[in-house]
Amino acid sequence: MPAATGTRAIDETLVRAALRRMARNPQPPWLHAEVARRMAERLPVVRLAPSTLLDWWGHTGASGDLLRAAYPKARRVVFEPDGALLARSREAAQRPWWTARRGAAVEVRGDEPQAGTAQLLWANMMLHAIADLPALLERWQRALAVGGFLMFSTLGPDTLRELHALYRRLGWPAPGAAFVDMHDLGDMLIDAGFADPVMDQERLTLTWDGPQALLAELRQLGANASPARFAGLRTPRWRARLHESLAALAAADGRIAMSFEVVYGHAFKAAPRVRSDAPTKVSVQDMRAMLKSARQGHR
Repeated sequence: MPAATGTRAIDETLVRAALRRMARNPQPPWLHAEVARRMAERLPVVRLAPSTLLDWWGHTGASGDLLRAAYPKARRVVFEPDGALLARSREAAQRPWWTARRGAAVEVRGDEPQAGTAQLLWANMMLHAIADLPALLERWQRALAVGGFLMFSTLGPDTLRELHALYRRLGWPAPGAAFVDMHDLGDMLIDAGFADPVMDQERLTLTWDGPQALLAELRQLGANASPARFAGLRTPRWRARLHESLAALAAADGRIAMSFEVVYGHAFKAAPRVRSDAPTKVSVQDMRAMLKSARQGHR
């Protein structure tokens, strides 16, 4: 990935197809839910109590219950990138009448969130599906109020390293698009106007009892969106060779292991910098947020 621009070689048509496939499943992928749980353990670093939080790609992020438990009074706005996911999240937001008064309402939208209104933007396991990362980070920066907090997770470059090594050994194109290093993500956050970014990562190892189970779960997690992937459909003979090669990776207990590098990041939106050699331009929303913060600080 060219670090200078932050753009990635990724087939967005295949990404959209994978999202529509995820929308057909009432439950998000297990791995997404597990990462959401681990990310929620980091919420104590957020000192503020958000009145509005933005859940980016809410269905695949698998975080609704966690966010409701952490911030029961907050207005939660779910942003979905696809019509099928929008319908899925709206269906999930329709609570029975007897639960209508429990917790704040959920708003589901597919258009651009109102600028400067969210105190917390939460994005779990979706950044690796984006081609133009700087453009998305700038959108996030606009959506947050001054002092607002960003928390996200994504997959890092060591994800599925065993599968990538297998494909290289067989002389095949890569089994997936390249992921972004966490240090590059930190630089992009700063370029987008975020302050004090903190990045870290952990490696999870998942195991399966055979090639079929492994490939079925990988399909639930997304798609091979690399533009350099195999062109066209693969033959049954090719698939049989893939299964045989994957089976050869099994450990003594017969299970096949794959690594997933999970990257976590958080940062906040600082007040706009004032340049002495240029007119100061501050949005109305940011000005109101700065004045409100100043009043609270003098109480």
